[in-house]
Amino acid sequence: MKSPALFLSLTIGLTPATAAPPEGYFELKPGVTLESGDSWRDGDQHFRLFGVQACLRGTAYTDRSGARHDCGEASLAVFAAYIADTGPVCAQVAKSAGAVLVSCYATIGADRLDLANLMISSGFAFASLDGRGLPHHTPYAVVEQAAREKKVGLWQFDDVQHPALLLGQSATRGSTSP
Repeated sequence: MKSPALFLSLTIGLTPATAAPPEGYFELKPGVTLESGDSWRDGDQHFRLFGVQACLRGTAYTDRSGARHDCGEASLAVFAAYIADTGPVCAQVAKSAGAVLVSCYATIGADRLDLANLMISSGFAFASLDGRGLPHHTPYAVVEQAAREKKVGLWQFDDVQHPALLLGQSATRGSTSP
């Protein structure tokens, strides 16, 4: 006779990828209206990834060939690709200024990964800062620093700036400038 734990683990392992999200989570499906590389609208609700600041739309970076590109559009394109490729699910963590702040995880293979962490570690988003210039979520600032040091994503271009600088936020920790 098989043990109940073994049966349960086999049953969970056979759960189809299209199973309903865990309680308290909702699916972030392609087809929502992306507003930026960290926010979207679904119907009349506005959602934003907690602890993340995407490049601002309308700001530019210069690639290695000297061509200028919209930094915000680059963030948005990567965000859209992660949504389409990983089928993230999200849960509300707070509400702020008309937006529902959410934490999402993406599924890549058998792994569940923090979508905000993916955006920041790939160099297409930044750790958001509070009014004092401190990160809303310190682990994201650590991931951002590693991405900057490795020059991944947008960090490979010399003129990319943390959106906090463009928004007039100063970092008291002294490490938000590229």
